[in-house]
Amino acid sequence: MKWTQVIDPLNNIALSVLVAAVPIIFIFWALIIKKMKGYQASLIAIVIAAFIAILVYGMPVKLAVLSIGHGALYGLFPICWLVVMSVFLFNLTVKSGQFEIIKHFMASITADRRLQALLIAFSFGSFLEGTAGFGAPVAITAAMLVGLGFNPLYASGICLIANTAPVAFGSIGIPITVASQVSGIPELPISQMVGRTLPILSIMLPFYLVMIIAGFKKAREIWPAVLVTGISFAFLQWFSSNYLGPSLPDVIAGLGSIVCLMVFLRFWKPKKVWRFANEPAPTFDASITYTGGQMLRAWSPFIVLTIMVIAWGMQSIKDVLNSIGMFQFEFPGLHNAIQGQDGTVLSKIFKVNYLSAAGTAILIADLVAIPLIGLTYSEGARVFGATLNQLKFPILTIAAVLGFAYILNDSGITLTLAAVLANTGFMFPFFAPVLGWLGVFITGSDTSANALFSKLQYATATSIGVDPVVTVAANISGGVVGKMISPQSIAVAAAAGNLVGQESELFRFTVKHSFFMLLLICLIVLAQAYIAKWTIPVYEMLNTAKTTTSLDASRGYVYLLGLAILLAVLASTIVVLVKKKPQTPNLVS
Repeated sequence: MKWTQVIDPLNNIALSVLVAAVPIIFIFWALIIKKMKGYQASLIAIVIAAFIAILVYGMPVKLAVLSIGHGALYGLFPICWLVVMSVFLFNLTVKSGQFEIIKHFMASITADRRLQALLIAFSFGSFLEGTAGFGAPVAITAAMLVGLGFNPLYASGICLIANTAPVAFGSIGIPITVASQVSGIPELPISQMVGRTLPILSIMLPFYLVMIIAGFKKAREIWPAVLVTGISFAFLQWFSSNYLGPSLPDVIAGLGSIVCLMVFLRFWKPKKVWRFANEPAPTFDASITYTGGQMLRAWSPFIVLTIMVIAWGMQSIKDVLNSIGMFQFEFPGLHNAIQGQDGTVLSKIFKVNYLSAAGTAILIADLVAIPLIGLTYSEGARVFGATLNQLKFPILTIAAVLGFAYILNDSGITLTLAAVLANTGFMFPFFAPVLGWLGVFITGSDTSANALFSKLQYATATSIGVDPVVTVAANISGGVVGKMISPQSIAVAAAAGNLVGQESELFRFTVKHSFFMLLLICLIVLAQAYIAKWTIPVYEMLNTAKTTTSLDASRGYVYLLGLAILLAVLASTIVVLVKKKPQTPNLVS
């Protein structure tokens, strides 16, 4: 027997919304005011959500428990799988001593913390978002900044905020692909619409980041570098999203802005190098030089990582890997047991794509990198054990957060909140980004938020006479600014920045910036809907489904062979160029 979701369980939408908002309000209260640890706030929020789902929405106890379990399992795989492998990669570079060379390289470009933040948190993080996504960019860049000597809170916070600009096109454009599938609007016009909204944010974000770190006056001191970073990124993001589609904007814009800033810094330097006030004196010795082979070896883990995540993002390779390394099962007791208001039965199939998962790509990068950076696999195993111990509480937090997200969605609590925003009439375009923001806050994923609300965005816009591509794209654009305060993202950033147990401080650091950027996007979307209609692309609705051909599968095998050859060439080059094993320091926990 199926249980049917209800949107207005109290037969008074105002009261129903107040009750539905309680679990979310609790999260804000627990992290901002009570300053609870992340896993404690998440576990209590699950209990509150479960009581409301069972007692108010009438959800059977069995379904509520299974829904939480389904979400927790998804939190463990693929989310925690990816986070553990990302932090493991960073810890390997520290253990091998190679990160000291990387720090020396970064200091040789610039010892200025403001510029390092632009290079790593903004540009390199955007590139990683375009290839891996799902938490990897924040995990890797926050760990790198902490390793360079950044204050852990600032390192994690600015990486979360910097991750705003690229999220819409993350994981080779998956959020836009899902929005297209759910809404029926082709990918390209959605990509174009998002690409005419987010570049506005991208231009201002580098200055905004530096201002958070050092203040307005210090940000003005490096305005030429800020402009080079922001304008190059925004232009490449706009161009690629409008003319190449949703797959490559982050990769192209991230790499392009890195190159532009590095070239610019060869001709321009700030008058004074800025560092944190309580920072120890710099130990950079300009007399020390490293050979090209040593530099290649030090960067090899991240080079291999880049190659792997790009390869894993190719659909042909994904199809091949899924054909030989994936199993799925109907979640017992939950599959087809819940029926939506529209009569649709909710399918609950858990897919274990253990080969095509982004975490597996990073694991392979880890395994390839171990001998390249001069470690043995027994040493690597010890580093992995230390990494698991370091991440035990973040793993619990992420599993709890996903359990919380799933019961909110399955019980209909999320739909209650969405229904109110959908009934705002003429002002709906203003509130459309709020739906995306809410979805990402709850689920931690722009992809999941688009799966939840893209159809609702399409139907509501059509009913009030607004082009639906505006509101579907707004769901994506609004979602990106919810990422920085999502409990899942906070847990990942805290783990990478050695802030376990201080998630509330990180949440308080980012929440005001999330609201400010959300307001900005709401105003932009409202203008696009009624004033700047010329920004809306012309398109036709989808009427055919894309199918995978045997040619696509053949290409996947060819790409995998090419990948193996490329990694072998890289490994051989490093072995030839570097013969001396570096001194091995202790792992920084």
